[in-house]
Amino acid sequence: MENLFVLILTLIASTVGTITGFGTSTILVPTLSLQYPLTETLLFVGVVHWFGDIWKMVFFKKGANWKLIFLFGFTGIIVSYISARLAGIFPEDILQKMLGGVLLAYVTFIKINPKWKLPKTNTNALIGGGMSGFFSGLFGVGGAVRSTFLTAYNLDKAVFLFTSGAIGLLIDSSRLAGYVSGGIKLTNYSFPTLIAAVIVSLVGAYTAKQVVNKIPQEKFRMIIAIALFIVGIRYLFF
Repeated sequence: MENLFVLILTLIASTVGTITGFGTSTILVPTLSLQYPLTETLLFVGVVHWFGDIWKMVFFKKGANWKLIFLFGFTGIIVSYISARLAGIFPEDILQKMLGGVLLAYVTFIKINPKWKLPKTNTNALIGGGMSGFFSGLFGVGGAVRSTFLTAYNLDKAVFLFTSGAIGLLIDSSRLAGYVSGGIKLTNYSFPTLIAAVIVSLVGAYTAKQVVNKIPQEKFRMIIAIALFIVGIRYLFF
């Protein structure tokens, strides 16, 4: 029953995460860490998320912004490896509440000032990559930060999702290396469950692709904003 729960949750998380560009880890890490050690959960979900990045790139391969991929990935790779080695050291609840507060403040601000966007600068891309890498490595939930910065560039939805997946692949590769080199191993999760979860994540990503194709471009950014707001509430209050 535990394995079935993990797979059902993975299907839901993968579908949501592919539609919005983030959310897989946001759903899986807090839930699974209630039953399993947090560090093992970070490694387990990190592997599933790594494949999820690939699914995004496969299903939305018509779009890419290589400059953003390089800028976000450059700082993201470095910071995610370092923060992955520190997983479990810093107080998780305090940093997650900080993240939740930032997300809520950002979404509220752009709702009040709909014409305002984060400046489309190389510096902001580097900062976005670093922050995404930090929260990815430490808590496995950097996708929301990455999407917050990427929405500033008003990318076409296919470009947004491919670019997010490519950046995520770089950051996830780095943090997985950090987890493994830091001595984290899967002892409570079975290998067959991990394989099954990866396969299920592919099904979720394919399902999401069918949904994304039917979402008008002008509504896509609003969907991302709503998702960020929900995630912010979850981290700040729960």
